[in-house]
Amino acid sequence: MATLSARALASQLGEWRPSGVTPLYEALADRIRLLILDGRIALGTRLPAERLLADHEDLSRTTVAAAYARLRDLGFAQSLRGSGTVARLPLGESDGVPWIGESAAPGMLDLSKATLPAIPIVAQAAREAVELLPAHLHESGFDPHGLLVLRQALADRYSVRGLPTSADEIMVTLGAQHAIALIARTLLARGDRALVEAPSYPHAVEALLAAGARLVSVPVTTDRGWDDDVLEQVMPRTAPALAYLMPDFHNPTGRTMPDDQRDRVQALAAAHGTVLLVDETMGELGFARATQPAPFAIGAERHGAHVVTVGSVGKSIWGGVRLGWIRSDRETITRLSLARLAGDLGNPVLEQLVLLRLLDSYDRVLDARREQLRTGHALMVAELEQRFPTWSVPQVDGGLSLWVNLGDPVSSQLALAARAEGLLVGAGPRFGLDGAFERFIRLPFCHPAEMTLPALDLLQRAWGRVVDREPMAPSQELLAAVV
Repeated sequence: MATLSARALASQLGEWRPSGVTPLYEALADRIRLLILDGRIALGTRLPAERLLADHEDLSRTTVAAAYARLRDLGFAQSLRGSGTVARLPLGESDGVPWIGESAAPGMLDLSKATLPAIPIVAQAAREAVELLPAHLHESGFDPHGLLVLRQALADRYSVRGLPTSADEIMVTLGAQHAIALIARTLLARGDRALVEAPSYPHAVEALLAAGARLVSVPVTTDRGWDDDVLEQVMPRTAPALAYLMPDFHNPTGRTMPDDQRDRVQALAAAHGTVLLVDETMGELGFARATQPAPFAIGAERHGAHVVTVGSVGKSIWGGVRLGWIRSDRETITRLSLARLAGDLGNPVLEQLVLLRLLDSYDRVLDARREQLRTGHALMVAELEQRFPTWSVPQVDGGLSLWVNLGDPVSSQLALAARAEGLLVGAGPRFGLDGAFERFIRLPFCHPAEMTLPALDLLQRAWGRVVDREPMAPSQELLAAVV
C-alpha cells in the first residue's frame, strides 16, 4: 500500500486555509477530497498520520482528526485497522470521478475536458477505410512504425508546412499521450531532470514523473508567455535531459511562443544537451490569425537542437480517433520503435486507414474547426464578462480553452461547488505543481452553445455559493502579482 507523507500531502494542498468563516477542518477535508477526485491522490493511498500532518501544517491534532472524520463521512476515506486512513471513493462514484480524461457521471455536464465533438466525416472515412483494408490483409498487422502510406502522408504535411520530412522520420502512435509516455520512458533515465511549463498539460507531467524524472519548471503566463529570464537561468543550472513544451496555443494559457524565442530555446537546448519534446497537438487550431504557427523544429538543425515533435488528430478531429504521431530523426524513431515493443506491438491497421482517409480532407476540416472555435470563443468571452465581471479573461487567438483568473485563491472550492451543482470543471491546481494556480480555472470554449450555456448557469450558481460562503477580500494586488 502506498503511503503519502505529510510533506508530500502539504505540497499538494497548496493554499488551502480559508479566508472566511469555513472551519479549518472542513477546508482541509474539502481540499483532500478534491485531490482524490482529481486523481492526484491515488485510491488506496494511506494518508499521513494525524499527528504528523498536524505538526507539519501547524494544526491541532483535533483539527486533522475532524478533517479525516469528515472525509470518512463523505465516503472519501476509510479507516483500516493497522493501516491508518486510506483514500477511497464513495460507493457509486467510480463511474464519474472528475479527473481529466475520465467520464462524467450520468446527468452531469463536463467542462473538465477541452475536446471538440466528433464530425460526420469520421463515419464516412471509416466506411472508406473498410474498402482499403483488403489491400493490407497480407501484412502481419504488427508494425511499431505504422503503415508506410500513412507515415508518408504525415511526412508530406510537414514538408508542405516548411519542414522537409521523410516517412522514416515518422512513427504513428496510439495518440499524443501514448507518444509522450513512450518518449519519456525511452529518452529519460530515472533521476534525470525534465523541464516543464507551469502551468502545463497534467497527463504529460504524469508521464514524465512515471519515467522517474525530477521536474523543474518555467512559468508561462497569459500576458507575457514564457519567461526568458527563467529559461536562461534554469537551463544552464539544471541541464535538463528533456524539456516538454507546448509552444502553439499552449494548454491551458493559450499563448504561442514567438519565433525569436523559439530560436533562443533551441540554442539553449543545444548548448546544454536537452532534448526538446514539443507537443503540437494544438498547432493548427488558430482561429484569429492569418497564418498558423510553423512547425517548431524548423531551424533546429541550424542550432544543433534535438527536437522530437508530437502531434495527433485527437484535438482537431475527434478524441475517438486514437492515433497520433512522432516526428524526429531516423535514429530516434528507430530507438523509440524498439522500446515500444515492450508495451504494445503497433497500431490497429483499420484505424490507420481511417486517419489516412481523413488526411485527404484535413485542411477543410481544420477550416471548419477554426470557425467553430471562433464562434465558441466569442460566446464564452461574452458570457463570462456578463456573468462574472470580476474575473480576468485573457485574450487568445487559438486553442480550445481560456485560463481565467478568479482574482482569489478559490479554484478548488469552486470546482467542488460546481460538482455539487452537477458540473465538472478543471481546477487550476490540476495544471500546476505542488498546489499552485488556486486563482485560476480552465474553461473550454470548444463545446456547442447548447452545452456551454447550461454549464455556465451551473458555474454561476456554484460561484454564488463560494462567494456567499467565503467573503472575497480585495484582490487587485493579488491579480497584479499573479498574471
